[in-house]
Amino acid sequence: MSASLPAFPYGSPQNPWRAPDGSVIACTEKLKVLRENLAELRQCAQDALEDAVLMGCDEAQVKEAFIAEITRIASGYAPAAAKAE
Repeated sequence: MSASLPAFPYGSPQNPWRAPDGSVIACTEKLKVLRENLAELRQCAQDALEDAVLMGCDEAQVKEAFIAEITRIASGYAPAAAKAE
């Protein structure tokens, strides 16, 4: 498993959330929801990883499985329309 991590966390000023057109997501409420969703996902993954390791699974393999599952999911929504200039 060789997934490279960004130098700065997603949502930070150095690595902001972006729309498909590249514009920065700046809405305070949207940023709050994104932060909360990431924290929830992180905690769920942490719990699942700990369960797997306690049951004798290899930690690296479990992480690979998580990455594979995340890669397979797709939004059921069309991308947001590009902003008019």
